[in-house]
Amino acid sequence: MVKDIIEELKWRGLLKQVTNETKLLKAQALKKRVYCGFDPTGDSLHVGHLIQIMLLKRFEMFGFQPIAIIGGGTGMIGDPSGKKAERILLDDQTIMHNVQAISTQMQQLIGKNVRMVNNADWLQKMT
Repeated sequence: MVKDIIEELKWRGLLKQVTNETKLLKAQALKKRVYCGFDPTGDSLHVGHLIQIMLLKRFEMFGFQPIAIIGGGTGMIGDPSGKKAERILLDDQTIMHNVQAISTQMQQLIGKNVRMVNNADWLQKMT
């Protein structure tokens, strides 16, 4: 039986390196939070989200409090990734629709123990 999150992720081939294993194991013992972000550029989860969802569930299984952050605020600013073409900026209504649709799908997949938040809730207050 796997005893900690690091051993679990290594066993599954999901971990390449860890900056500080001791701190991560201490965080597990203290039931700390872990988060992962989801970009609402579409109204449905896709296979690219699968690893993120699986990791949140794995962390939950090992005592962490997982948080899924849906990027309703950051999704409004385009893609700062340095690609040759920026993604098309979506209007507020489309982004909010996508956030709701993804949230509904996520809830069905990962259950009620994973907290979901929309970063628009705090980013829209910024000037």
